[in-house]
Amino acid sequence: MKHNYFKNIKEAAVTLSKGLKLTLRHMIDARHVSKTVSVSDEQYFEEFDKGIATLQYPHDTIPVPDNGRYRLHNEIDDCIVCDKCAKVCPVDCIDIEGIKATEVIGKTSDGTSKRIHAAKFDIDMAKCCFCGLCTTVCPTECLTMTKAYDFSEFDFKDHTYSFATMTPLEILEKRKMLEEAEKNKASAVSGSEIKKVTKPQGTSAESQKEENRSKPVFKPKIKLPSKPIVKPAIPGDPAQSNAKKNKPKQVKPKIKGMAKPVIKPKSGTPSSEETKPKMKPVIKPKAASEEKQVPKKIKPVVRRKKEEDD
Repeated sequence: MKHNYFKNIKEAAVTLSKGLKLTLRHMIDARHVSKTVSVSDEQYFEEFDKGIATLQYPHDTIPVPDNGRYRLHNEIDDCIVCDKCAKVCPVDCIDIEGIKATEVIGKTSDGTSKRIHAAKFDIDMAKCCFCGLCTTVCPTECLTMTKAYDFSEFDFKDHTYSFATMTPLEILEKRKMLEEAEKNKASAVSGSEIKKVTKPQGTSAESQKEENRSKPVFKPKIKLPSKPIVKPAIPGDPAQSNAKKNKPKQVKPKIKGMAKPVIKPKSGTPSSEETKPKMKPVIKPKAASEEKQVPKKIKPVVRRKKEEDD
C-alpha cells in the first residue's frame, strides 16, 4: 500500500509540472500581441499560435474573405422589381410591392429597361437562412450577399431592412397615374367597339359581298353507313319470336358415300341372333299384402329362327 501511495504522488507532480510549463510559455508569448493579417497572407493561420489568442472585439476583428455570404443587400437603382427573388425564397423573408409605370422609367447598369416602381422592398434578416437562391435568380444581379456578418440588434423589428426610396406621396401619385391610364385605355377600347358596330352601310351589292365573305363556308357532311344495331334478347317478345320463325333454315348438303357391303353369314357359322345371350327372368317385387304369396317359377321363352339356306 505504501508503494502505491508514493507512486501516485510522483505521477501527480509530473502532470502538474507539464501543465505549468504550458501556461508559463503562453505567459511569456503574451508579451507580443498578435496583429491582424489579410487572408491572402501565407502566415494567416500561424500568427494565432503565438501571443494572445482572444481578440479585443469589436476593436480587433478577424478579416473576412471577399466572397463571404452574410447580410443581403439590394442595389435599388438596378432593381426591375421582377419579384423572382421573393418567389424563390424558401422562408418568405423578402416582401416586394410594385406599381406599374405608364412608360419606361429608366435603365439599369446592364441596359435593362425599368417599367415598375419599387414601392416596397423589405428583407427580414431574422428569417433569412443564407441559402443564396435569391442572388442566383436575380436577372440584373442587384441582390447580393455582403461581408457584414455582425448585424445584432436590441429590437427584433430592426432586423428588417428596407431598400425602397419612394415616399408615401410619390406612391399615391404613381397609383393615381396608373388608374387614369387604365381608364383611358378602357374608354378607347369601348369607343373602337362602338365604331365597329355603327359602320356606314354601302350599296346593296357591296354589303352582300361583305356578308358573303364574313359568312363561313359550310362543307357537306357525308354520312357513313352505320352498323346494324343488335338488340338484346328479351324473353316473351313476339317480334323476336316471329323473326326467328321466319329465318330460313340452313340445309346441310348430303354427301353420297359408298354403301357398305352386306356380308351374309355362312352355313357353318351361327347367326347373330343365335349368338345373342339368353334372356334372364324378370322377377317382380312382392306385393305388400298381409297374406304371403308363393312365388311362381317362370321359365324363359326363347324363340330361335331357322338357319337361312345359302
